[in-house]
Amino acid sequence: MSNSIVSIAVKNLDGVAVDLMTVYKNKVLLLIIYNNDCLGCTGRAIPLAYDFQQKYPAIQVAGIHADFVNREGTKENIKSVFTSGENPFPIYIDEGHKVYDQFESEGTPQWLLITEKGELFRSIFGSQDNAKNRLYYALESLVEKDKEQE
Repeated sequence: MSNSIVSIAVKNLDGVAVDLMTVYKNKVLLLIIYNNDCLGCTGRAIPLAYDFQQKYPAIQVAGIHADFVNREGTKENIKSVFTSGENPFPIYIDEGHKVYDQFESEGTPQWLLITEKGELFRSIFGSQDNAKNRLYYALESLVEKDKEQE
């Protein structure tokens, strides 16, 4: 059985429907499913995602704001979380938390590490040290695997 992901349907900040599996085809993806109201997300997970983006330039980092009732993301409130007022990596909106449900997220932040073949390599919940270490090791092993295949 393959863990291939056929589609991840989201909207960009301008409300245009996007399929992340098409946009980032053949790229290693680190997706963070988060919500602005989650302090662990905005305080720890998003800065961590930014750090991973700096450390692993070959990996595409992207954020997915999971919308819940009365906790919806807009272009303005998503950008307002960042001190620069600009997104540090692409961010998309998950209307009706469909992607959140698609990956059976345990809560926010939920990290999805997807191989360049479009297979789910790891799904990790949280922003504390344990989750951070598991993510770091998963990224390292995926990057090393890529180097071996070159």
